[in-house]
Amino acid sequence: MIYLLRGRQGTPFYSALAVLWCIQNQTKNTFGNAIQRTIGTGIGAVYGLAYILFKMNVASYGDGFGHYFIISLLIIPIIYTTVLFKQKKASYFSCVVFLSIVVNHLTDENPYLFVLKRSLDTLIGILLGLVINSVHIHGAPDKNTLFIANVDMAIMNKGEKLSSYSNVTINSMLESGINMTFSSLCTPASFLESMPDIKPKLPIIAMDGAVLYDIRENRYPKVYVISVIHSGKIEKLIIEKGFNVFTTVILEDVLLRYYKKLINEAEADIYDKLHKSPFRNYLNKERTYDHHVVYMMCIDKTDRIHELVKEIKKEGLDTEVKMLC
Repeated sequence: MIYLLRGRQGTPFYSALAVLWCIQNQTKNTFGNAIQRTIGTGIGAVYGLAYILFKMNVASYGDGFGHYFIISLLIIPIIYTTVLFKQKKASYFSCVVFLSIVVNHLTDENPYLFVLKRSLDTLIGILLGLVINSVHIHGAPDKNTLFIANVDMAIMNKGEKLSSYSNVTINSMLESGINMTFSSLCTPASFLESMPDIKPKLPIIAMDGAVLYDIRENRYPKVYVISVIHSGKIEKLIIEKGFNVFTTVILEDVLLRYYKKLINEAEADIYDKLHKSPFRNYLNKERTYDHHVVYMMCIDKTDRIHELVKEIKKEGLDTEVKMLC
């Protein structure tokens, strides 16, 4: 349509190519890409014009092997120029614009006008891609409601990540200004590993409500702790019953997990999978007494775990804590 409105001027193929390369799954990425493509267009156009002028005025060697050999070599300084300008992602566009100029140029046409037309074709595509990616036809987002998504099904399976569809959809919702956060039984580390591209503005609810974790600030604005005396009694009982316990504390916004000895295969398996994470810090030592406990975890066969729960309740130690099996 734009091509027809321009009186069939230009080459719409280059505009269409620019549109496709500028469309992104998030609007914020589209603006960044548009800037990069524009810079890339300028670099490619300058090199293309310089080559045409050189060939017309300095060395006229036709359109044979030498012509295409030199064009191929010029790709190297073009890419390097984008690196010098710290616009590496614009390399592709610089090369496309350059090639569209030097490969198709007709020697009887004004080189300045020809380069201008090719650059204009690309810039029209960039602008159109920006418009398409910024216009939304759905209704206005609800910014007055707090939406909380439970993500345990998505992050419980270690090693699995959020589907591409969910990733794009959630980021689109967050970008539109919807008040959205997430809740999980797991630690913030599980969320960060399974949903690395999701960055909600609001703190997430982790450990089944024991903490709020702000991903952007990398801090815990709210932590509910178990009292020092109470946690000490529970730890003592668990160890006396022959269990190991992973005791989690949060010290100056750093998550520390104490443990003594891995006593079964399941514990060892989970430890091997999790201790390499940069979001978790395992300490094989006695917990410092004044470090307030947030979370305790025991791993064993189901019947033994249920017996342990009964013992904790029998001793009346379940009054200040929430227990989940």
